[in-house]
Amino acid sequence: MELEQIYLDKGKDYTPRTQHLDKQGRAKFVNHLILESSPYLLQHAHNPVNWYPFSDEAFDKAKAENKPIFISIGYATCHWCHVMARESFENEEIARVMNEHFVCIKVDREERPDLDAIYMNAVQMMTGSGGWPLSVFLMP
Repeated sequence: MELEQIYLDKGKDYTPRTQHLDKQGRAKFVNHLILESSPYLLQHAHNPVNWYPFSDEAFDKAKAENKPIFISIGYATCHWCHVMARESFENEEIARVMNEHFVCIKVDREERPDLDAIYMNAVQMMTGSGGWPLSVFLMP
């Protein structure tokens, strides 16, 4: 089923969390996070960034398109995660660059503490510090 149709099937009780609405109040953007159950990931389902959940599909896309991967790890009650979403992921020009040059993956650290631990440890070993939102760039 097409992502747009999945969004529409959510019905009138569903409120997209985005500033990008059409004249009817519907979200202009729908990405692969619309398929997720995590409240944090659903908060990003209408960003102009074409987010994927951490999945084989995302890694296969990166390999097929020979693009690096951008992973953003955060959680629903993280203040700075919301600031980054508002200042970066809701910005259409930034999203255009991200979508053109990367396969973008969003991770809810509360649902995937295993992934959070792996990537946080790697970032801390490389930089000496870490925190959220955690941004990681990798090759497929």
